Amino acid sequence: MKLSLNEIETTSKAALLRHGAADWVATEVAAAIREAEGLGNKICGLYYLESYCQQLKTGRVKGDADPEVTRPRAGTVLVDAKYGFAQAAFARALPEALKAVEEAGVASLAVCHAHTCTSLGYFTAQIARAGFVALGMTNATPVVAPPGGKHRVIGTNPISFAVPDGQGGVAMLFDQSTTTVALGKITMAKAAGQSIPEGWAVDADGQPTTDPEAALKGSLVSMGGYKGWGFGLMAELLASGMTGSLAGVDIGPLKAPEGEPHDIGDYYLIMDPATSGAFFDRLAQVETAVARDAEARIPGQGRQVADPVDIEDSVWQSVRALAGH
Repeated sequence: MKLSLNEIETTSKAALLRHGAADWVATEVAAAIREAEGLGNKICGLYYLESYCQQLKTGRVKGDADPEVTRPRAGTVLVDAKYGFAQAAFARALPEALKAVEEAGVASLAVCHAHTCTSLGYFTAQIARAGFVALGMTNATPVVAPPGGKHRVIGTNPISFAVPDGQGGVAMLFDQSTTTVALGKITMAKAAGQSIPEGWAVDADGQPTTDPEAALKGSLVSMGGYKGWGFGLMAELLASGMTGSLAGVDIGPLKAPEGEPHDIGDYYLIMDPATSGAFFDRLAQVETAVARDAEARIPGQGRQVADPVDIEDSVWQSVRALAGH
């Protein structure tokens, strides 16, 4: 069925409120769901709502947490999410982080002890729209073994990079896992009874597999082998080490209804493009070079938010039930 983003956001907020989220927290999380659905990012949209609601009920995520923002150094901003939603903690800390980068030229924002942020690009895009360059990363439940190994060490550990266009918009944005594919695509393939392409994962014995169930018992494959593995480790060390949150090996399954809070860290580097005075000239040069080929594009360029969007009947029925409608 076709549904407006307003209806998706309103109903999502109602579901979160009904399960124990504070009003301002539900507002922030529902806004993120709205954007994900509008961009066709199904894995980070309504797909997660049932899990959010279940974990609110069990206390695995603290829906009434009051994030605490501190600034121990000129260019360093920390926000303790207190086991609440990352969306709410980021919203609370962003004004201070933007103030820090305006003063210092470069600043870091560490979101500590948070629930899964779901989509890193949602956050780096906000920084870019404020006029700054953003590099973000996070960690997750271990689902990736080292190349040549079979024991899980790190999560899909996504990295996102966003660039402002100098006019309040976003000139470039990518948000990608450091594995060949996001874990959600494998769980969705399993639910649909579909196979997965070879190269996405290995089974518990470290052998390539096209069976999503075997993949979930085994390990995802780092993109580009050792190169992706290196980026995944970088994200792991910054997301956990710079925030004091859990290392991936200690993070439980993200969608399990019960268990200890996620305690995940999200780490952002925020840079002022005015530092050299040449940033937007170089951006224009790159854009011109890319535009020589009709089918080429800069990541994130031309992103369009759809409204209304297609939602499966069964998914919407579940969302309405969560909201008590």
